[in-house]
Amino acid sequence: MQEIADKHGFPHACVGHARFEAEDIAATLKAHAQYPLLRGIRKKPTAAKSAAEIVKGAAGSMSDPRWRRGYARLADHGLHYELQVPYWHLYEAAELARDFPNIRIVLNHTGLPADRSGEGLAAWRAAMAAFAAEPNTRVKISGIGQPGKPWTAETNRLVVLDTIAIFGVERCLFASNFPVDSVCATYDTIFDGFKAIVAHLSNADQRKLFRDNALREYRIRL
Repeated sequence: MQEIADKHGFPHACVGHARFEAEDIAATLKAHAQYPLLRGIRKKPTAAKSAAEIVKGAAGSMSDPRWRRGYARLADHGLHYELQVPYWHLYEAAELARDFPNIRIVLNHTGLPADRSGEGLAAWRAAMAAFAAEPNTRVKISGIGQPGKPWTAETNRLVVLDTIAIFGVERCLFASNFPVDSVCATYDTIFDGFKAIVAHLSNADQRKLFRDNALREYRIRL
């Protein structure tokens, strides 16, 4: 990716992969960090299938001491963490953010609000609020398509607006999750939907959600 960027000018930033619990994590991060394009590391931690099944300190989880030792090394290279977990792990993620305040966490896919029942959304909101309470957290509004259903502004409006209300405009950014989300909608359908949902916001706030926040968080210069 660095070679492509050097040749063509795109992409403007990228995120790498590393296993924080691995013996060679220090060497891996050092090798990744030599590339100017790199901004952070994305690695899904061990996750439970439900809140009731969470095991504190499980191997590969955000509360695993070995995993955390590797995670702490992100600060050595000025890298942030790209997190993807079901929303019931966001309390654990909040602890991680609190214990390592010098490492930013960018939550992917809006905390995965798959359960759109009233009870499910209430649990998702509470977890998102706990995570958002830590100042070093951010969220990508993406990946909110539902299996077997078309992506529409109406079906996703509440999730988008609740996320913005919880985190504030300054800490949210829209993302496509393409090509994965192509299974539920076209790229234009998703972004036209985002535009319709936030059309009531000021032009300045819309610009932050669609552009400025991403430029800041990923240190992109156009």
